[in-house]
Amino acid sequence: MEKNKRITKNMTFAELMGLDSGAAKKLADRGLFCGGCPMAQFETIENGASAHGVDVDELIKELNGDE
Repeated sequence: MEKNKRITKNMTFAELMGLDSGAAKKLADRGLFCGGCPMAQFETIENGASAHGVDVDELIKELNGDE
């Protein structure tokens, strides 16, 4: 991931994939297979997490390495 670039729940999945090549695995581990979804260009991390019953705040902490 780019230094000093924070992942936010308002980013699209496509933006996330562009920042962090390891994000697809982290998402898949939580049941989110958003990296290959056509909606990844438009759907925010918050919307996708909510639709799949994933706590978005926990997910964002994990993606940013704040655990």
